[in-house]
Amino acid sequence: MESSPKKKLILLGATGSIGGSTLRVLREHSDRIELVGVAANSNHAELATICHEFKVPNAVLSDQSAYQAAEQAHSFPSETQLSCGETALLELCTLPEADIVLIAVVGACGLKPALTAIEAGKDIALANKELLVLGGAFVIEAAKRNHVRLLPTDSEHNAIFQCIEGHPREHLDKLILTASGGQFRDRAADTLADVTPEEATQHPNWSMGPKITVDSATMANKGLELIEAHWLFGLEPDRLEVVIHPQSIVHSFAQYIDGSILAQLCPPSMTFAIQHCLLYPDRASGTEKTLDFSEAMQLDFKAPDLDRYPCLLLAYEAMRTGGSSPAIYNAANEIAVERFLAKDIGYL
Repeated sequence: MESSPKKKLILLGATGSIGGSTLRVLREHSDRIELVGVAANSNHAELATICHEFKVPNAVLSDQSAYQAAEQAHSFPSETQLSCGETALLELCTLPEADIVLIAVVGACGLKPALTAIEAGKDIALANKELLVLGGAFVIEAAKRNHVRLLPTDSEHNAIFQCIEGHPREHLDKLILTASGGQFRDRAADTLADVTPEEATQHPNWSMGPKITVDSATMANKGLELIEAHWLFGLEPDRLEVVIHPQSIVHSFAQYIDGSILAQLCPPSMTFAIQHCLLYPDRASGTEKTLDFSEAMQLDFKAPDLDRYPCLLLAYEAMRTGGSSPAIYNAANEIAVERFLAKDIGYL
């Protein structure tokens, strides 16, 4: 049996936490995936290290001062073409040799590169939930028109993608997204006003960037994921639910009209979802060790307390209102998190 040709990958957000997990997958499956382009905002030293390790021919820095520093340091390999700015980023997304673009940048800045890549006929591995929150209608329509795949790389949406594949959509009743509940799920409610940015950026299960870790604590992140699921899977808000699952082992459920419920399980690491998307529709040995059911484990589930997590309630309201409401929800949250991390406002 002949081996499939290597998939050629462009990685946007290469120096972030999703980028780091992606590189772990690439090290394990270098015979299947080739990194042909990378982009980062300003971490030029780490981006140069990636280019050296993976012999990346194309790199882009969004930040002009970081680009100038990189040029002065001569830190990138001679075979890497280093560029700067939005135009260079959009050109990177349309490289003729690329098969798939992994969007791992945080926030609204991922929308334009994603649409550009879709118009160029590239499959999208989607690790930026804001992209569908802000431009769901445009992204879904563009993907259909250009016959490209939107492969969900968030662990919850990837779990759903695996649970519903091959099943008639009319048999699906609802989707249930799991949530860890964040680092303050068991903290006394009357002490939440004292939460510091240092505490809010430490997650019990996942290793993530500061913004998404704060979003996990407030469950604004799960709110964004509900809106993303609405667009990805075409279900109305009343057929999308959230359940708190502290162990982060069950990554989501698909419930069918006959009452059967399918779930996807794996340890709380992004490498499982990333590998599934990058190799899809093929599979290969895992990047990390999976669950061992010969060892005792406990799986707990409970409904979220909407008084403790008002951001989740706001997400449902934004979905039901439609129009620009999800974009407003996202923008307000981005600004609130930025101000909280800068210690301009309190946690509540």
